[in-house]
Amino acid sequence: MKKFAMFAMALAAFSSANVFAQGKTRAEVYQELVQAKQNGLDFVTDASYPDVSPVYQTTVAYLKQKALAKNEQQNGRSTADADTSMKH
Repeated sequence: MKKFAMFAMALAAFSSANVFAQGKTRAEVYQELVQAKQNGLDFVTDASYPDVSPVYQTTVAYLKQKALAKNEQQNGRSTADADTSMKH
Protein backbone atom coordinates (compact mmCIF):
# COMPACT_ATOMS: atom_id res chain seq x y z
CA MET A 1 0.00 0.00 0.00
CA LYS A 2 2.85 2.38 0.79
CA LYS A 3 4.46 1.73 -2.58
CA PHE A 4 1.22 2.63 -4.35
CA ALA A 5 0.89 5.85 -2.33
CA MET A 6 4.51 6.83 -3.05
CA PHE A 7 4.02 6.07 -6.75
CA ALA A 8 0.86 8.20 -6.84
CA MET A 9 2.62 11.11 -5.11
CA ALA A 10 5.60 10.87 -7.46
CA LEU A 11 3.30 10.81 -10.47
CA ALA A 12 1.38 13.83 -9.20
CA ALA A 13 4.61 15.76 -8.58
CA PHE A 14 5.95 14.90 -12.01
CA SER A 15 2.77 15.89 -13.83
CA SER A 16 2.49 19.20 -11.93
CA ALA A 17 6.06 20.08 -12.96
CA ASN A 18 5.00 19.72 -16.60
CA VAL A 19 2.12 22.13 -16.10
CA PHE A 20 4.48 24.84 -14.90
CA ALA A 21 6.91 24.17 -17.72
CA GLN A 22 4.22 24.98 -20.30
CA GLY A 23 3.72 28.55 -19.00
CA LYS A 24 5.47 31.72 -20.02
CA THR A 25 9.15 31.96 -20.73
CA ARG A 26 11.47 33.99 -18.54
CA ALA A 27 11.80 36.57 -21.29
CA GLU A 28 8.03 37.01 -21.48
CA VAL A 29 7.71 37.41 -17.71
CA TYR A 30 10.63 39.84 -17.64
CA GLN A 31 9.06 41.95 -20.41
CA GLU A 32 5.77 42.05 -18.50
CA LEU A 33 7.60 43.24 -15.40
CA VAL A 34 9.36 45.96 -17.39
CA GLN A 35 6.04 47.13 -18.86
CA ALA A 36 4.38 47.09 -15.44
CA LYS A 37 7.18 49.20 -14.04
CA GLN A 38 6.85 51.65 -16.93
CA ASN A 39 3.11 51.87 -16.31
CA GLY A 40 3.67 52.77 -12.67
CA LEU A 41 2.52 49.54 -11.07
CA ASP A 42 5.72 49.61 -9.04
CA PHE A 43 4.19 52.48 -7.04
CA VAL A 44 1.00 50.73 -5.93
CA THR A 45 1.00 50.30 -2.18
CA ASP A 46 -1.12 48.12 0.08
CA ALA A 47 -3.08 51.18 1.20
CA SER A 48 -3.74 52.44 -2.34
CA TYR A 49 -4.41 49.15 -4.18
CA PRO A 50 -5.53 48.94 -7.01
CA ASP A 51 -4.62 52.58 -7.73
CA VAL A 52 -1.25 54.27 -7.55
CA SER A 53 -0.53 55.88 -4.20
CA PRO A 54 -1.28 59.63 -4.29
CA VAL A 55 2.26 60.30 -3.12
CA TYR A 56 3.66 58.76 -6.32
CA GLN A 57 1.15 60.01 -8.91
CA THR A 58 3.43 62.72 -10.32
CA THR A 59 6.31 60.25 -10.57
CA VAL A 60 4.11 57.74 -12.38
CA ALA A 61 2.86 60.40 -14.81
CA TYR A 62 6.47 61.36 -15.58
CA LEU A 63 7.52 57.74 -16.12
CA LYS A 64 4.56 57.11 -18.44
CA GLN A 65 5.46 60.19 -20.50
CA LYS A 66 9.08 59.08 -20.67
CA ALA A 67 8.13 55.55 -21.77
CA LEU A 68 5.72 56.89 -24.39
CA ALA A 69 8.37 59.22 -25.80
CA LYS A 70 10.89 56.36 -25.92
CA ASN A 71 8.41 54.12 -27.75
CA GLU A 72 7.59 56.87 -30.24
CA GLN A 73 11.27 57.52 -30.82
CA GLN A 74 11.96 53.82 -31.42
CA ASN A 75 8.96 53.53 -33.75
CA GLY A 76 10.09 56.62 -35.64
CA ARG A 77 13.59 55.21 -36.04
CA SER A 78 12.35 51.86 -37.28
CA THR A 79 10.03 53.58 -39.77
CA ALA A 80 12.84 55.83 -40.98
CA ASP A 81 15.19 52.86 -41.30
CA ALA A 82 12.58 51.01 -43.34
CA ASP A 83 12.09 54.03 -45.61
CA THR A 84 15.81 54.40 -46.30
CA SER A 85 16.29 50.70 -46.94
CA MET A 86 13.40 50.69 -49.43
CA LYS A 87 15.00 53.57 -51.41
CA HIS A 88 18.30 51.76 -51.94
